[in-house]
Amino acid sequence: MQKPLVIYTYAKCSTCRDATRWLRDRGIPFEERPIRETPPSIAELRAMLAACDGDMRKLFNTSGMDYRAQNLAAKLPGLGEKEAFDLLRGNGNLVKRPFLLTADGKGVVGFKPDVWEKVLKA
Repeated sequence: MQKPLVIYTYAKCSTCRDATRWLRDRGIPFEERPIRETPPSIAELRAMLAACDGDMRKLFNTSGMDYRAQNLAAKLPGLGEKEAFDLLRGNGNLVKRPFLLTADGKGVVGFKPDVWEKVLKA
């Protein structure tokens, strides 16, 4: 049996609901985790950072209130990986969602059906 995908979501996020519906409609098995209560692990954040070509900003929910309240737009460029990961691990609201990881280390944040199609078919 194929190991399911892991998708971190927020229940009140319509984009997250669209993403899980998209997976279900295609019969793609997945394990859903609540991003606020159980943010991605350091290993998962590292895997996603690699999938995002090292662009740390892509891991952050830049439109979220917590991001704006902490003035992270100004602070993020000066943060090291450990500091950024500590922020993401400490506050799931800061993590861009949905946050999808495959068993073979591919990943994507946000939901664009054409991008997900490419990631999951490749």
